Amino acid sequence: MNTDNTQQIKVWDGFVRFFHWALVSLIALLYFSGEEGWMAIHFIAGFSVLTLVSTRLIWGLIGSDTAKLSHLFHGPKAVWQSIKYGKQTIGHNPAGSYMVLLFFALVLAQAVSGLMTTDDILTDGPLVSVVDSAWVELASSLHRLIFDGLLIAIGLHIVAIVIYRLRGKPLVKAMITGKMNTTTAVTSEQEAINMKSGWVAFVMWLVLEAIILSTWGLESLKTLLG
Repeated sequence: MNTDNTQQIKVWDGFVRFFHWALVSLIALLYFSGEEGWMAIHFIAGFSVLTLVSTRLIWGLIGSDTAKLSHLFHGPKAVWQSIKYGKQTIGHNPAGSYMVLLFFALVLAQAVSGLMTTDDILTDGPLVSVVDSAWVELASSLHRLIFDGLLIAIGLHIVAIVIYRLRGKPLVKAMITGKMNTTTAVTSEQEAINMKSGWVAFVMWLVLEAIILSTWGLESLKTLLG
């Protein structure tokens, strides 16, 4: 229950929340499908990650204020202060912003390298036949290496979530409901936050997904559907 000093404000639109949980699910699916050799599922999940991150980057240019990519760049001083003092911010704090940028880079690199990866036996990414063999070799090595880095980043992210929860800041809840409780008086800056409908981004993602699957994913879909 809110007190006179506590206010609940909306910080995440529907697509940002969907992106977060869909990415978690897809990364888990990529890991297990890769380990089990379910390559049709692995490719479809990989294509979905590529379209999902691409849509999120576009939404970072035209979407809600808290989804903007411009809100993710901070100087070292702001990052250190956010770690040291735990100052409450609307959206990602400076330290968390760097983790988001790291995830974007790792996931996008993983998805793109997968397009040029081969196991030299049965499975080739859709770009293997159109790029130089040196690029294929490099991409195949990076595809495995980047995923190890992604797992480390996920571990650090979970540790940070636990630490913030112990400090009384339930980040997971905010990413589910889209709202956060703040004890800070609402300022003109907070009141001016522009939240946009996530449906625009959902439509963009579905269009990109349809294009990619119809271009590169038909064989995987046929295999999966029998």
